Amino acid sequence: MEKKMAFSSKAKPEFEIREGERRLDADPAAAPPDAGVVFIGRVSSPWTERAQCPKNMREAGEKGGAARITLDPVYAPGLQGLDRYSHAVLLTWLDRSPRDLIVQKPRHAETAKGTFALRSPVRPNPIGMHIVRIFGIDIVRGVIDIEAVDVLDGTPVVDIKPYFASTDSIPDAARPPRDGA
Repeated sequence: MEKKMAFSSKAKPEFEIREGERRLDADPAAAPPDAGVVFIGRVSSPWTERAQCPKNMREAGEKGGAARITLDPVYAPGLQGLDRYSHAVLLTWLDRSPRDLIVQKPRHAETAKGTFALRSPVRPNPIGMHIVRIFGIDIVRGVIDIEAVDVLDGTPVVDIKPYFASTDSIPDAARPPRDGA
């Protein structure tokens, strides 16, 4: 069943559009919600401006700068048992990303691609997925210290799950030859 976005957006785009890019007719943030998402905490990171924020977790690790996840107190007991794992999957809400760009042309790419063929934070539902190395957990305070993260300071946390190398890693996964994207 196709969902119609019967709304309009009069907000001015935050970012200029590049050649080959295309915006949606309306901002998904203005659509009636399909479900409710509850933020369970926030990320503290050294990155306060978009220009300085690493573009991916590899770059975040290279730049250094430990980070911290702080859960709202009601969710802190949910950390019980997570200390048995070295890594976690962190899902974030990239709250400072535009949501209405459906075709994008990254600066380093030769051609534009659909949003769903990119890892860009600009997407209809700006959910970030990060595999983070856990340095320490304080269940009482609801704090997870992590090696690094590629999000801005204050980014909302949607969920945390243990990372299982045995099932989450797909060694034979492939992507097409690099075209600059």
